[in-house]
Amino acid sequence: MNKRFQSPIVLLGARFLSPYIFMFGLYVIFHGHYSPGGGFQGGALLAAAILLVRVAGGEKIGQLQLIEKLTTPIGVIGVIIYFGTGLSAILAGGNFLDYGVLPFPGVVEPAWSRYIGLLIIEVGIGAAVMAILVMIYDNMIKGEDYD
Repeated sequence: MNKRFQSPIVLLGARFLSPYIFMFGLYVIFHGHYSPGGGFQGGALLAAAILLVRVAGGEKIGQLQLIEKLTTPIGVIGVIIYFGTGLSAILAGGNFLDYGVLPFPGVVEPAWSRYIGLLIIEVGIGAAVMAILVMIYDNMIKGEDYD
């Protein structure tokens, strides 16, 4: 796909819808631990918001939203958040991802510890899924031109 014909109407529609999709993705991540949704679904929505602008506007406009070089570090940070939470539960004397034993300062009840731990896990999964899906798209686009 060497030539792109950009439509200003399609780009305007994508730039109008993208923030709303992004906000809904954040809502799904932050409320997914006690309602339908979660980190994977929210991360897919965040990636859809970013990819909508990349598909409609091309590479230069798409890089304004999320730079391609940041996708790998964001994905790695998301995985580290996930495993770090699980390993901190092991170090606190529980099982892997046993949120009730996580040592949060000021949190006395295990129910609140579980709530905060699960929220941290959802954020890590959402960041990793978003970054990896955007990375897959970027790698597919780069492999398309054989000139």
